[in-house]
Amino acid sequence: MALSVQEIFSLLRWQLARICKNSHHTAIRHSIIMLSINLSPNAQVIFAVLSYSFCSGSLVLVNKLILHHLPYPSLVITFQLWATLLFIQIGDAFRCIDVDPIRWKNVKPYLAYTVAFSLGVYCNMKSLSLSNVETVIVFRALSPLLVSVADALFLGREWPSARSWMALSVIAAGAYGYASTDEQFQSQGVLAYFWPTLYLFVISFEMAYGKKIISGVDLKTRSGPVLYTNMLGWPPMLIFAYMGSEYERFYNDAVDHAMRDEPILTSAAIALSLLGCVVGTGIGYSGWYCRDKVSAASYTLIGVMNKCLTVLVNLLIWDNHASMEGIASLGLCLVGGAFYRQAPMKKMHTESETKTTVGDDDGGENGDVSMTPLLRRGAPTATTEKQ
Repeated sequence: MALSVQEIFSLLRWQLARICKNSHHTAIRHSIIMLSINLSPNAQVIFAVLSYSFCSGSLVLVNKLILHHLPYPSLVITFQLWATLLFIQIGDAFRCIDVDPIRWKNVKPYLAYTVAFSLGVYCNMKSLSLSNVETVIVFRALSPLLVSVADALFLGREWPSARSWMALSVIAAGAYGYASTDEQFQSQGVLAYFWPTLYLFVISFEMAYGKKIISGVDLKTRSGPVLYTNMLGWPPMLIFAYMGSEYERFYNDAVDHAMRDEPILTSAAIALSLLGCVVGTGIGYSGWYCRDKVSAASYTLIGVMNKCLTVLVNLLIWDNHASMEGIASLGLCLVGGAFYRQAPMKKMHTESETKTTVGDDDGGENGDVSMTPLLRRGAPTATTEKQ
């Protein structure tokens, strides 16, 4: 007897749920997580950094390519956020991943963070659409300076050491050197750096505020932070799309392509958009996993250091990259970031808080390698991950 489409779908869902509940397939489902558990603490940090760096660098390049075909930054990001939510909901429906339930007590602390996250994403996309990748990277390289100041003023850390101040000065010098060689800055002046500058302040606030609230939110799964961030992030992006007249531009472009009998969504645009959704989902998970393994200051620096690969690939793809002098200045920023070390916690903090960061007693010189998770109370560690 023939089955209806609904019956086939129900049967398929039941079968997949049974497979995911099977112990053998559950082991496969947890293989990557168990691999990280069996690694040494330092190896777990390396794995977290590499996975996050790969996704972060890839997303910058993929989004730059997407904007060549679809110059609607807010709509592109909204589509990527929806894709991540769809992935989480499907995984939860088929019991392939565990997801924290949505509770208002968790929504409130994440709301301000998510607004900052959404604004940072929007500023990043606007910067990419109006300038070259190196411009975004240099301004991103300045964020550890602001985050270090916020650490000392609001987050209970000492001021950076002399070595760290020197490293931050090298980063600032590299950024100035880049700006002095950028043709876009010479022709447009400060206006060329409006969106990158706004991005710098927003991302710095996001890093500092995220560290402030993350320990107070009791989420049990890795999907929890990703769910809340993406769930609260897409409404502001639609507002940004309206503010940027992206709906009107998309409609006009669609009409123009229809009159020429050309599709606005080419196969290349569709393929890149799908790839952006995959990488966007990956950076959500790898980003929170990396936060679980390193401190907020180190996490900020990792975001700067992983741009080096982005620059190298960018040199091979686009013609609007910076001059060799500009690239050298960018390299100086990356060198300065490599020599920066996280400041220790202030002595007034309790012993338990001090022990949450290995290497604080020696001025944080070794703290970037073996740090116990900042998300100990706010997100699962590798040993409690259920996903």
